[in-house]
Amino acid sequence: MVSTLGEQQAHGGPATHDVTNQAPPLTPYDASDDPALLEGLRREGAGWAEEDLRRLGRQAGSAQAQEWADLANRHEPELRTHDRYGNRVDEVEFHPSWHHLMRTAIAEGLAASPWADDRPGAHVARTAGGLAWGHTEAGHGCPTSMTYAAVPALRRQPELAKVYEPLLTSREYEPGLRVPTEKRGLLAGMGMTEKQGGSDVRTNTTTATPTSEPGVYTLRGHKWFTSAPMCDVFLVLAQAPGGLSCFLVPRVLPDGTRNTFRIQRLKDKLGNRSNASSEPEFDGTVAWLVGPEGQGVKTIIEMVNCTRLDCVMMSAALMRKSLVEAGHHARHRSAFGARLVDQPLMRNVLADLALESEAATTLTLRLAGAADRASRGDARETAFRRIATAVGKYWVTKRGPAFTAEALECLGGNGYVEDSGMPRHYREAPLLSIWEGSGNVNALDVLRALTREPSTAEALFGELALAQGADARLDAAVTRLSNQLSGASQTTARRLVELMALTLQASLLVRYAPPAVADAFCATRLGGDWGYAFGTLPEGADLDAIVGRALPGGD
Repeated sequence: MVSTLGEQQAHGGPATHDVTNQAPPLTPYDASDDPALLEGLRREGAGWAEEDLRRLGRQAGSAQAQEWADLANRHEPELRTHDRYGNRVDEVEFHPSWHHLMRTAIAEGLAASPWADDRPGAHVARTAGGLAWGHTEAGHGCPTSMTYAAVPALRRQPELAKVYEPLLTSREYEPGLRVPTEKRGLLAGMGMTEKQGGSDVRTNTTTATPTSEPGVYTLRGHKWFTSAPMCDVFLVLAQAPGGLSCFLVPRVLPDGTRNTFRIQRLKDKLGNRSNASSEPEFDGTVAWLVGPEGQGVKTIIEMVNCTRLDCVMMSAALMRKSLVEAGHHARHRSAFGARLVDQPLMRNVLADLALESEAATTLTLRLAGAADRASRGDARETAFRRIATAVGKYWVTKRGPAFTAEALECLGGNGYVEDSGMPRHYREAPLLSIWEGSGNVNALDVLRALTREPSTAEALFGELALAQGADARLDAAVTRLSNQLSGASQTTARRLVELMALTLQASLLVRYAPPAVADAFCATRLGGDWGYAFGTLPEGADLDAIVGRALPGGD
């Protein structure tokens, strides 16, 4: 007679489903437990926010917040164009977890609240909070980012800013379509892209027709990518009689009626699944002019700088989260007689990823510091921000997909299944290189800045000069960069911007990171002592120091 499995276990027989040699759950952990993050927070003038950042980091790494992130992506938003009676409603329904994530982000000041905060470092504190809270999921970062970016653009029309800015900078999350001025807090979206133009917004065909009321227009057209369609107001580009202009479009009009905002469909995207991206149609849609007619691009340029910073921040957060996951797995998984983290080759991979992550985080916080000081009228920081944000947007977001793929591979097959969360990070990474201008758009923007605003080059080289003499490889790279400027063209733009990014990251690490980190970064990224994949750091690199600094709790 064959015994049952239960009988075998009761008598000490084989238990074929005992689980061994698997990493325990990562949660709970502290997403702010990152020396590069905390040191950058203090250095860039927001040390006063450290206690709040640490609290938010613990919440981000909690089992509850991680479950919200998973559920918000598993239960995707659903479009409801009509109610049961046939009335057009154009609403998108979200899983409750989305609202939990949004409520926390808004309450913690990750949307537009820094614009209402007079403390130096307020924008740095927001960015640092995004780096920690970004360990949850990236989709809900889209509406918070757009809301943050909308404020400086809206200030081009003071009478509109007076009404809407206090609500956009609120820390109250109040979902649902109602008269904006009757809510405790608002979210803003954007409608720039059209199918025939993409990044070339000057080819937009949406028209804006003036009404008899000054500053009020009606729009007609079809936008190709408008994320977060349940936001309360949108900044939209359209062709007015005086040229391409910027407009404020509320979903609900002051009299309580729905503005025409017909959602044709939601995009079926590679990643960013929790966030609804839509194609809205305008037809007699009421809109208010923001800034002068014909100056739409000039009006939104400050908004673009803000959202590009957030692309860098979100990429850095994805890198850090993926590194934490890889390191946790390597600490608890054994192969060939030793823990993975103690295997020299795996340690090389983790150290290489750690260098990339720290460089991204450090640059992100430097950009946030520039944004903060620029908002207070610092001309030199304004020039530095203008060029360095485009440089960072180009490079850091480009590194994200390769980074997340390598981190996923550290988990092997365990990382390839959805339950690990790693596939979600991998799918998310390419978006940040596409959103707010692809690599080519940002590279060309750097060339444009160099040509039209010479102060930007002066500011960049002024920043690099702060590390002069500290590392010969960095000095040589800065010389190469200076020599390449004279022959810059579209053909060489990517190579130029890449070198700008690497020298800028290296200069920051040489000045602020431990010697082991700075030396390994300069040797590989600038000195050429590196392969073509992560995990190819040279002999002599201090792997123990790099990994020990990077992994939460030390190693």
